[in-house]
Amino acid sequence: MAVGTEILNSSYLDFTGWRITDATTVLDAFQLDPGDVELSPWANINVALVLGRNDDPTGLLSQAWGTRQKTLADLSTNGTLWSTYGSDATLFETVIADLEGTYGVQVLHGADPEEHGDYISSAESRTIWVEINTPEEFSSIFGTSLYLNNDLGNEFLFWEGNLSLPAEWNIEGLWFDTESAPPPSNMAPGVSVELEQGAQSPGNNSTQGAVLNPQAIAELYKFPLNGADVQTGAIGLIEPGIGSALRLGDNESFKQRLDAFLASVGLTGTGTVETQGESGQIYNHDAASERSLDVGIVAAVNPNSDIILFNGSGYNGNADASTFTAIQSSLWDASKSASVVTSSFGDIQSMSPASPFFAAYRQLQIDAALKNVTLFNALGDGGSGNESGNGLANVTYNETSPYNVMVGGTSLSTLAAAAADQTIAASIVAPALAGDRAVIWQLLAGGLTLLPTDIASLQSFVETVWNQYYLDGNDITIQNSMFEGGYLVNTTGSGGVDPTQPAPSYQTDYGLSPVAANPAAQTGRGVPDVSANAGGNLSYLVPSASMTEQTSELGTSAATPLWASLGIQLNAIFENQGLPALGYMNDLLYIASAIAPAAFNDITIGNNVSSFTLGGSYTSNGTALTPTGIGYYAGPGYDLVTGLGSPNGLLLARALTTIGHAQIEYARSNELLTKSEAGWVSDATQSLMFQSMSAAAAPITLNLGDQESLHLSGATDSYAWTNRLAQRSLQADFDPALVRMFDASSHGAMWQTLAVEGDSLAMSIGGITAEAIQGTMTSRYGFADFLTDTGVVRVARPIAVAETVGGQDDQTAVVRLRQNGADTLSLTVYRVDDRNGTVDGLAPGDVGYEAAAVSRAYISSGGQTSIAGPGYGNYASVAIAGVDAADLIAMKLVNESSGHSFWAFSNANDGSLGHLWSYGLNTW
Repeated sequence: MAVGTEILNSSYLDFTGWRITDATTVLDAFQLDPGDVELSPWANINVALVLGRNDDPTGLLSQAWGTRQKTLADLSTNGTLWSTYGSDATLFETVIADLEGTYGVQVLHGADPEEHGDYISSAESRTIWVEINTPEEFSSIFGTSLYLNNDLGNEFLFWEGNLSLPAEWNIEGLWFDTESAPPPSNMAPGVSVELEQGAQSPGNNSTQGAVLNPQAIAELYKFPLNGADVQTGAIGLIEPGIGSALRLGDNESFKQRLDAFLASVGLTGTGTVETQGESGQIYNHDAASERSLDVGIVAAVNPNSDIILFNGSGYNGNADASTFTAIQSSLWDASKSASVVTSSFGDIQSMSPASPFFAAYRQLQIDAALKNVTLFNALGDGGSGNESGNGLANVTYNETSPYNVMVGGTSLSTLAAAAADQTIAASIVAPALAGDRAVIWQLLAGGLTLLPTDIASLQSFVETVWNQYYLDGNDITIQNSMFEGGYLVNTTGSGGVDPTQPAPSYQTDYGLSPVAANPAAQTGRGVPDVSANAGGNLSYLVPSASMTEQTSELGTSAATPLWASLGIQLNAIFENQGLPALGYMNDLLYIASAIAPAAFNDITIGNNVSSFTLGGSYTSNGTALTPTGIGYYAGPGYDLVTGLGSPNGLLLARALTTIGHAQIEYARSNELLTKSEAGWVSDATQSLMFQSMSAAAAPITLNLGDQESLHLSGATDSYAWTNRLAQRSLQADFDPALVRMFDASSHGAMWQTLAVEGDSLAMSIGGITAEAIQGTMTSRYGFADFLTDTGVVRVARPIAVAETVGGQDDQTAVVRLRQNGADTLSLTVYRVDDRNGTVDGLAPGDVGYEAAAVSRAYISSGGQTSIAGPGYGNYASVAIAGVDAADLIAMKLVNESSGHSFWAFSNANDGSLGHLWSYGLNTW
């Protein structure tokens, strides 16, 4: 028999109680009476042994999306993906032989699931599932004893100390198909706060809260294929133990019940439903409610798309249907695959980040990235405390992989719901209806597209953090709901910092360095990445647990399948444009936010504060507790409650396809600036335009090559158009009245200069060095913002580079514009010879240049060389023909009323000319 080697950090508390308890023994942590503990006479538990990989894939996964997509495709095509990143096939067979021969235990290969549970063991997945039926088998394999306690209301198995395994097996991960968690310790002694009476966060307490079917909510978020007769790829739902189970005695199939629900919300569809592990599923009302919520949302948003329910191991034999097994099945069941998977279930235990249990989960999430599967994961509904009761801010650390898209929660209010919410009626609704520009400006950043006037109309009005906590006397509860909510029951979106890992590169490149609100102020991965409606003033109309009725549901468990439904639509759009499925694409989301911030609605109102310790003068859900007040607040830009924000599906699809084509197909380098160790340099000889934005007048120093120039910037007007607002206006349904409301507001200085290839570029604002913190993300797309605490200078090209799919010539491009200003305007789009805008040797401003430019003008679909302005505040979309790959394109705006003309900015490099910003129009 092989001699075991101790596995560090493999105690039962490393499996269940990291950062929950400060106890060092299971007896102390679980408050067990030693007299009730004995050596267990039985085991009956299944364990996954996860072998190490042949090669480490983190280098591959750290590459740009387009690069890793090509590498993954090449590895898949030549059949070496899993011989590279799976386990050693010979060692895998050796370990199985040892387990079955030397140790005499049952290895679970997926055969006989009705007897042993539905498990997957394979060299590719590096996983060997073992059935342990006796304490002797447990101790012979793991070198320690198994104990039993009978005083917890059920039989409780555990071990003390670390486990051991033969070192030559190269086991890196372990997973026990069971779950438990100890009571919390007080890790914030002496910390407490007094809560104010009433709502603990605004925007969640309407007496007229809406309940909408999922496709209506998708419409509010402008899903690009909403209502289209499209079949996307299959979408996978993590539904451990429940699968498609219905109550005993039901005489209709799950699909019949789902079809009936779709009919009740006015839909029919061709999508099918499959269930993995059906033989081991058992009906349980709570799990069934979650399952029905998930399936109701994805089916209603994409009724023609197939659904796969992943049940995992199920409950046959020793199997306990942990979420881990369902995720593994979603990735490794060869008969069922989905390119997008959504998980709203979690395993309740908290694993030490140095433990083999934590490693097993993280490696499973890496498998998803290598398999090109997008995994959306609900962050949870327990607020900043995550229902842990340790006094600190917490997140579910085993789920916050950098390869998961973590989804948080918001409360989306219609105008009618907001008007009936006392927390925002006076501060938001009344001033908005009165035309208060400051309030409407804030709402515009959050997604408002229609000037609020009619309370009876259904429109997305304001979005806040989902936080339904309400203090009534000393009781922390919620209002306007039959559901008993509070600090111990799901009623607020989680969010915060995972200090078990550094912030991923897509967050640091975005300019983030997330810091936990806890006293230790640790840095790490910020979560969530994105968010969507989870409850409060808007609930989802979905099937009941039994699938027989309609009911309203809420939670990040709803926001997550909603995002997955958008994800599968984005995959369909990518496939239509010849791009691979998105797969692991977190970096693309952050790039999209940097170059097209209107792709996300910026949530700036609310908090998720809910940290607490047990015992005290407050009560919640019948439990005495003490609030410690540690948590997070929403604010402009990325925050640790709502992430990048909620989606504008249409604008996100535009941005992601632009990025996807740029990274996959556009061969030529097209950076605006390149960052070197010495700083930023111009990537080409080119004309550069500069525009400053600052709260107060400030001197700006530009160092370009060996030249220094000084520019005085005036203060930016309060309502000068932002990148986000300008992009948002390029939607046909954007209200022209909103454009007119914020007309005639200006930024600071603007100038243009020539840069020579290789010129260094540096800038200071008010004597403070400005940093282009997102420059590595945005420079590829034609601009970079140099920032200080008091201002920003945007550097951009006046010349767009037409990059076309496949490098094809003679393409049709779309110009979208929104007119800002009452004058009669026109726009000419024309080819130039270089990045300085030269035409036939003439530079802009030279005699004869304008005539030469007209001779190079593209022809619109109407046969004109000039695009007429659509009128004050209005939108237009015009096709232009004859765009060739690598065309250098300039735009000239003419004020027909005054005769003046202006250069126009563009940061579009995909040939669509989709985002224009002209000095005269202020449009993107």
